[in-house]
Amino acid sequence: MAVFVAGIAGILVFYLLVLAVGIWAGSRRKGDGDDDFILAGRSIGLYIGLITFIATYVGGGYINATTEAMFDTGLAWCQVPFGYGLSLILGALLFVRPMRAAQYVTMLDPLQQRFGSRVGGLLYIPAVCGDLFWVGAILNALGSSLEVILGLDRVTSVTVSAVFAAAYTMVGGLLSVTYTDVLQLIFIVFGLVLSAPFAYSHPAVDHSAVASADWLGTLKQEDIGEWSDLLLMMIFGGLSWQGYFQRVLSVKTTCAAQALSLGSVVGCMLLAIPPAFIGIIARATDWQAVEDVARNITSADKELVLPLVLRYLTPSWVAFFGLGAISASIMASADSSILASSSMFSRNIYKLVLRTQASEREMVWVLRVSVVVITAIAALIGLTAGSIYYLSVLCSDLVYVVLFPQLFLAVHCPRLVNQHGSVAAFVVGIVLRLLCGENGLGLPAALHLPGYEAETGRQRFPFRTLTMLAAAATLLVVSAVAARLRRPSIGAVCRHVALRRFQFWKNSFVTHRRRKARM
Repeated sequence: MAVFVAGIAGILVFYLLVLAVGIWAGSRRKGDGDDDFILAGRSIGLYIGLITFIATYVGGGYINATTEAMFDTGLAWCQVPFGYGLSLILGALLFVRPMRAAQYVTMLDPLQQRFGSRVGGLLYIPAVCGDLFWVGAILNALGSSLEVILGLDRVTSVTVSAVFAAAYTMVGGLLSVTYTDVLQLIFIVFGLVLSAPFAYSHPAVDHSAVASADWLGTLKQEDIGEWSDLLLMMIFGGLSWQGYFQRVLSVKTTCAAQALSLGSVVGCMLLAIPPAFIGIIARATDWQAVEDVARNITSADKELVLPLVLRYLTPSWVAFFGLGAISASIMASADSSILASSSMFSRNIYKLVLRTQASEREMVWVLRVSVVVITAIAALIGLTAGSIYYLSVLCSDLVYVVLFPQLFLAVHCPRLVNQHGSVAAFVVGIVLRLLCGENGLGLPAALHLPGYEAETGRQRFPFRTLTMLAAAATLLVVSAVAARLRRPSIGAVCRHVALRRFQFWKNSFVTHRRRKARM
């Protein structure tokens, strides 16, 4: 009981410390406008920028999902670190320069600029769904960790964590989120690096199994389509994320933004090693020989693997620091996603669609209220969801099939797309995605693609990529047709020119008659 009380006290102290840093950072804001709140006055420096990039991506979903995948299916299916790492590289190459050159504030700005405020605002739906699933995944990870290690009720732990994350985000916006990321990344690195060696040295761990190639997993030929579909979704779904654009747009210079996006890949990949190693350790552990467990840990327990290793394979004081790493990673990612969705709502929905005359002070308060609402919804998702890895994958799904093709074409090929094509692509993307089904949500597949398994409802064909390409093609084709229909015919042009010439000569004749009459 002493460890339980001390652990809870330690977590509360950590939360209060993060809150204090967030409030202090918020007091350093130079302006009171919503742009200063969202982008910290575009004043983030090189080193702080690198830290906030890494801390944002290496969240609870990233860490727990990596451990979960390595334990359950092995490296072959552990795609989160590689997918998000590649998305950071492509983001630097494809989006940083054009987004910064246009002085955009959010990811939805180029969409609303090209498709109009209302249609661009419609694309907020897949963006906010992605953030909600991501925050739900990481709050789920924290709840399971506190429940296993400290015996704390999951509802209480998720609620308290969400309240603290929302509190300092409301106070200082991106500046608070950025400076708390510095503290949180220190806890993440220290806790993960400390925990892995102690877990490996536990007597129940079969070191020969750790050294074998069993943890590599297998990729069957019939699974290549599904595997590639998931990887592409994580790359391009992770790319179309306001949390990413919020950072590249807040850095002082464009070159620094590109360098930080590329440099953070190294940090993210390095920080994937400890949780991956912990997943291998859990896979090689004889859990029946572990005191207080005495049963096999199977795939049904995969979302609890990381907290189980920390609780039962490491000393209590090490488990406490490991829990600090999990808590820090979750707070670092949760506040970023919460601020991202709130920023898009306040600027792109409230200001540009609902109330165009809103003052800057009003916008800041709308943003703060949005933080509370989005945090509450994400916490509810986190409490009711199952697999953390599943949520971390699902958060990229709608973003990939609906939002990515529209964002890419609006930024790079704006003359080829228009409002009509955007609406049609949105409808096609949503309908096709729903027809392909989603087992995790209990949605059966109405469209059976090649390789479909009727017994399991599994689509082996890369249906997400197919849906994304169909949405992109619809956007281009319908835009071209709409532009053609709006273009006047040759006869109409000739009639218009003849009418203008007739009007010119008529006016000239009338003017001449009036002058002659006056003479």
